[in-house]
Amino acid sequence: MNGRLSVSKQIAHIGIAVRSIGEVLPFYKEVLGLQVVRQEIMEEEGVLVAFLPIGECFLELMEPLDEHSPVFNYIEKHGGGIHHVAIEVDQLHHHIKIWERSNVPLLNNYPKKGAWGKRVAFIHPVAAHGVLFEFCERQANRNGHV
Repeated sequence: MNGRLSVSKQIAHIGIAVRSIGEVLPFYKEVLGLQVVRQEIMEEEGVLVAFLPIGECFLELMEPLDEHSPVFNYIEKHGGGIHHVAIEVDQLHHHIKIWERSNVPLLNNYPKKGAWGKRVAFIHPVAAHGVLFEFCERQANRNGHV
């Protein structure tokens, strides 16, 4: 399959790195008219995340919990802003195997737990010309879809 992906063509969310969700939230609420529908601490990644639905997907605000968080390092290096684009897929493990056989650089070569309890994997930005892509395994129940 040459590393090609049969995706749903659905963006699950766009991750946005911020120093403080509390500080940026007024913009998202008052200017864009969005509301937070879920907040979650992702201990493994060292971030607090807040999801705001927009159209068929979400904006995911990511606030580092401390200076050990990869998001903290990202903000220090690049400033806040778009961190990643997440795409919804079926059979994530299958896609990871295809990418490995095609020598696509991955940040994790196994599905790991992401927000909303979804299994996720990341393709390294060097493979995607500087863009960090997260792939979220589609859940059968689309309530709370991310």
